[in-house]
Amino acid sequence: MEQVRTGDVRNRSAVQEFILEGFPAFLAVRHLGNVFFLVHLLAYLASIMGNTLIITITWADRRLQTPMYSFLSSFSFCECCFITTVIPKLLTIFLSGRQTISFAACFTQAFVFLFLGAAVFFLMAVLSLDRYLAICKPLHYPTIMNPRMCFLLVTACLALGFLLMVVPVIMLSQSSFCGPNVIPHFFCDFGPLTNLSCSDTTSVERLFFGLAFFVLFTSLIITIIAYSNIVVTVVRLPSAKERQKAFSTCSSHLIVLSLMYGSCVFIYVKPKQTNRLNSNREAALVNTVVTPLLNPVIYTLRNKQVHQALRDALSKMKLQKWEKMKALDFHSVSSFEIGLNTQDHVALALTPL
Repeated sequence: MEQVRTGDVRNRSAVQEFILEGFPAFLAVRHLGNVFFLVHLLAYLASIMGNTLIITITWADRRLQTPMYSFLSSFSFCECCFITTVIPKLLTIFLSGRQTISFAACFTQAFVFLFLGAAVFFLMAVLSLDRYLAICKPLHYPTIMNPRMCFLLVTACLALGFLLMVVPVIMLSQSSFCGPNVIPHFFCDFGPLTNLSCSDTTSVERLFFGLAFFVLFTSLIITIIAYSNIVVTVVRLPSAKERQKAFSTCSSHLIVLSLMYGSCVFIYVKPKQTNRLNSNREAALVNTVVTPLLNPVIYTLRNKQVHQALRDALSKMKLQKWEKMKALDFHSVSSFEIGLNTQDHVALALTPL
């Protein structure tokens, strides 16, 4: 009997590729698919350019080489990688209608997406902690947030994201996939994959639910505690202008946080993944398109220090361009004068005595 069951499982493990359903309503109508492709392409390019700008300006300007901007540049790098795991494949689906993805590529995409997603949430918690120390403990801040501590915190975020997500993804990849291979999503997410498995995935789903709960609520609790203390400190500020500025910054940060946490709690923190798969697609767009587009604007590009660094960089580029043009003009004038002097010498040499 045991041999029959083993053979049956082997026979059922026949799925070599999956089909990403994407957004059937938009794919059915050609011009809607083209519009959706253009919107996602522009959002993707804007996100990549914004986050790349943050990384470049942080490492190019010494004034921005502080713990906060070090964390923000790491956050931006993770965001670039995070959206790149999903959006290019979605663009391919809209442009060419090619919806197939291999078994290995599908699980690789699922793992990288979950790993970077978890790392991003831990980095958000670290950013909140950094702001708490800078505002509420300014005297201890330089001692605590030294370069070594910054490196350790970023490494810990990446290591935690990797270790927490690698186990459930490997466990799910080793289960059998027997027949249906259509994923009702625009990328390989954990929930839709568990629904396609022919094995009993109860233990894997419970493990993933517990890990997702841990990632989201640990980082959320740290963020809430940090911002609560920041608000208390800001309320005590004597200047109304300073209070307004601090509250404006905090409110914009909290909007992004609520979007990210809200959509992820809706998608992942439910014991059974069978329901709401259609709604998950729309919620996933918030994490993969909306928040990566807002993060560069809210976290960095609204900052006066970044504005000044960008102005200085543009002024430096203009100055270098002007000096280069001046050097070229000087070289051309010098060549012209040399040519005239040469002609004069030749004429003088040919003049009869």
